[in-house]
Amino acid sequence: MHIVSKITELQLNHPFKIARRATDAYRQVFSVELDGGIGEAAPALFYGETVQTVATALETIAPALEVTKLDAIQDVMADIETTLGGNYAAKSAIDMALHDRLGKKLGIPLYQLWGLNPQKTRYTSFTIGLDEPEVMAAKTRHAEAYPILKVKLGTPRDIEIIQTLRDITDKPIYVDANTAWHPKEAVRKIQELARYGVELVEQPTKPGDLVGLKFVREHTELPIIADESIKRASDIPALAECVDGINIKLVKCGGLLEARRMIHVARAHGLLVMLGCMIESSLGITAAAHLTPLVDYADLDGNLLIANDPYTGVTLDKGKLILPKRPGIGVQPRRNL
Repeated sequence: MHIVSKITELQLNHPFKIARRATDAYRQVFSVELDGGIGEAAPALFYGETVQTVATALETIAPALEVTKLDAIQDVMADIETTLGGNYAAKSAIDMALHDRLGKKLGIPLYQLWGLNPQKTRYTSFTIGLDEPEVMAAKTRHAEAYPILKVKLGTPRDIEIIQTLRDITDKPIYVDANTAWHPKEAVRKIQELARYGVELVEQPTKPGDLVGLKFVREHTELPIIADESIKRASDIPALAECVDGINIKLVKCGGLLEARRMIHVARAHGLLVMLGCMIESSLGITAAAHLTPLVDYADLDGNLLIANDPYTGVTLDKGKLILPKRPGIGVQPRRNL
C-alpha cells in the first residue's frame, strides 16, 4: 500500500508556552493520504514522538496494510497494534485516514457514520498560553470572540495571572497546570482559584503521581481532569478514583477508534470527558470535532492558534463547533495558501 506523506510547518500566531516547555513559534505536523483518505499527526516530544518517528513508524505499518481490507478499520488498527507498540501519533494519522476514506466511500460525514447528532457539538475553549500577566491579559482581550478560556499556569505568579484576567473578563475559565504543581501546592492554589470562578483544573501534578492526583481531588472542590496521566482506555480504571475526568487527544491515544473506546470506558467509570488537541491544522481538529456530541468539554482550538492552516473544515458560531457536512472528515485544502 502506497502512503503519501508530507511534513508541514505550522506557524503560530503568537509564541506559545506551557509550564513544562519553553516558548516556540512553530509546530510540525505529519499528514498522510491513503487510498483517498487523509489523516494527520501532531506528534509531541513529551510522549517521545516526532515527525521523524512517525515517518519511520509508517514505513513499518505500510506492509501490513497491503493484505488488509481497509474498510474493516477495527481489524486494520488491531493489526497495526501488534506491529507497533507505541507510536500513537502514527497510528492516529492512519486511523484518521481510514475513517476519512470510509466516510467518503459511503458519501457521509463521520458524525453520520457513528450515528451522532451534529447539533450537539460543544463550545470550544480558547487557550491563553503562559506568559507575563500583562501579556496574557492582552491575549485575553484579543480572544473576545471565544466564550470560554483555557489558561495555562505553572509559575509562582499563577494567582496573580488569574486575578489579572478576572479584572478584564467574566468568561468561564479552565486552568491547565501541565504537571507543574506538587500535590499540596495544587490544593492551596486550587482553593484560591475557586474564588475567582475557575471551573476546572487540568493535570495539576506529575503524570505518574496518581496518589498525588487523588490527594488533590479529595481536598479540592473543582473538577480535576487528567491529561498527561492518561493515554488509552486501559489507563482509565487506575485513574477512576483519582480524578473527575479525562482529556482525550487523538494523537495521544492513537486515533478516533481508540478515542471512542475511551469515551465509553470513561462513562462506565462515571468520569467527565474532555476532547483536547495539540497545535494541529483543521484536518486533525475537524476529525476530533466529530466526536464532540459524546463529550462534556471541547478544547479544540489548535487550528485557531496558527497563521497558515492548510485546510478548512470545522467552523465556529460564537464558539460552538459547527461540523462540515461533506463526506468523511469533511476538510478541503485552503486555496489562498
